[in-house]
Parts: sequence; structure tokens; C-alpha cells
Amino acid sequence: MLNDLKNRYKQASPLYKLIYINVAVFLLVQIVHTSSFLFQNSSIDIISLLGMPSKSLELLFKPWSIITYMFTHSGLMHILFNLMWLYFAGQIFLQYFTAKKLYNIYLLGGITGAATYLIAYNLFPAFAEQDSQLIGASASVLALLFAVAAYVPNYKVNLILLGAIPIKYLAIASVFIDIISIPKGNAGGHIAHLGGAFIGLLFIQQWKKGKDITVSLEKLINQCMGLFRKKKLKTVHKKPQSDDEYRSDKANRSVNIDVILDKISKSGYDSLTDKEKEYLFKNSKKM
Repeated sequence: MLNDLKNRYKQASPLYKLIYINVAVFLLVQIVHTSSFLFQNSSIDIISLLGMPSKSLELLFKPWSIITYMFTHSGLMHILFNLMWLYFAGQIFLQYFTAKKLYNIYLLGGITGAATYLIAYNLFPAFAEQDSQLIGASASVLALLFAVAAYVPNYKVNLILLGAIPIKYLAIASVFIDIISIPKGNAGGHIAHLGGAFIGLLFIQQWKKGKDITVSLEKLINQCMGLFRKKKLKTVHKKPQSDDEYRSDKANRSVNIDVILDKISKSGYDSLTDKEKEYLFKNSKKM
């Protein structure tokens, strides 16, 4: 059975893999809760272990929670609601972007939501006496939703009673509800949603300029994954770049060339170092 589940996961689409991870963590949480009840052992609080704390000092001892919180849900309605939104936004996102970008925006949206939550709880007087923790995929889902809404704002979605409406209005309505809901409960969650929405907008804004804000995160993920991979000696063949790699490489070259050209306009060509001259000569032809 375990091997069957592994095979199903490997064969699943990128979006379903995210959903499967969320479901697996949810099942783990429920199993631990049930075990704690049966054995009357309250020493294991898995939500506290996986959730992100609102206090900076506590976070120093739980750095993994910046990632684990965005896959953690406590209640059935909580996870069902988030996964429906994830499926909805993810399906549209994958029509225009790759699987890697889906993962990157999910993670970056969750991280930004966590940062927004942490800043709010340590800045605003309303939360001065509160000790809270953040869980749920909502910030990540809002990042995907707002990325889609910013990229194809007039993409029509069918809603019960309302019919077909542009997705931009759905995104605006969701963030408006979050803002007015902050004083009414789950303030941290609603604030985290705003952080996720912001990163979705920022990603598209920079993407349209030829820049990819997920490049650094992708490199970090690849480095982390490399630590767990067995190194093999093999002949290296240069592979053709994917569309995402080409865009990212072009965006980086464009930024570097702009910096060099700016230096020329201010101080003249002779102010360039030999490396800068060589870089300009080699890469200006590729733009």
C-alpha cells in the first residue's frame, strides 16, 4: 500500500502533489491528536510543533515552522476550503506558468505571509499581549490567486448566483474581506493573506519587466535538494535551456548590462573594469 501511494504521488501533476502534501500533513496531525487522546498524553502538541509562532524569540527555536506552517491545518473545513482555493487558482496558474513557478510562488507566498504576520504581531499594539501561531495554506493560495488575477485580470470564472465574472474582482473581494475581518477574529491569518496577495502581484509586475523574483528561492531550493542527492561522477553535457531558465537568464543579463551602461553614462567607458568590458561585449549581442 505504501509503495502504491508513493507511485501515485510520483505520477501526480504538480498541483496534486501540493494537495497530497497538505492532506498527508493533515492526516498526521489527526492521527497524533487521536493518539494523544487515547493515551491521555498531552505532551505532544504537533500543531505547536509545525505552526509558526508570533514571537520572534520562539521562532529562533522553530525555524522550520516558516515552511511547515503553510502545509498544516487543524480542522476539516479549514483544509477543505484552502484546498478548493488551491485547486481553483493552481489550475489557472498552470495554464500560463510552469510547475516550478507553481511551487516557487506557493512557497514564496507562504514565506511572505509568515513575515507579514510576524511583523504585525511584533509591531501593532493590538497584538502586544497576544501569543499566537500561524497555520494554513491561505497565504500561499492568495499568492497564486493574485498572480493569476494580475496576469490575466479579465479571465472569466463562473460563480454560483453571480455567473461569469473577471477573476480580478474575485481577488479584490477576497482581500477586502480579509482587511475588514482583521478585528473580528483570526487577525494573524488575515494579515498573512495580505502578504501572500502582495507577493503574487509583485511577481507578475516584475515578470512583465523581464525579471523573475523567484530565481533566488529556486537556487536555494536546488542547493538544499543537492545536499540530499548522491553525487555521481559523470560526463556533463550542456542541456538546452527551458523557457523559464531562458527568461531568468535574460532578465539577469539585462539587469547587469543596465548597471554597466549606467556606469558608462556617469563616468565614461574607460571607467569600466576589464571584466565589465568583457561582460558587456559578450552579452550585449545576446539581448
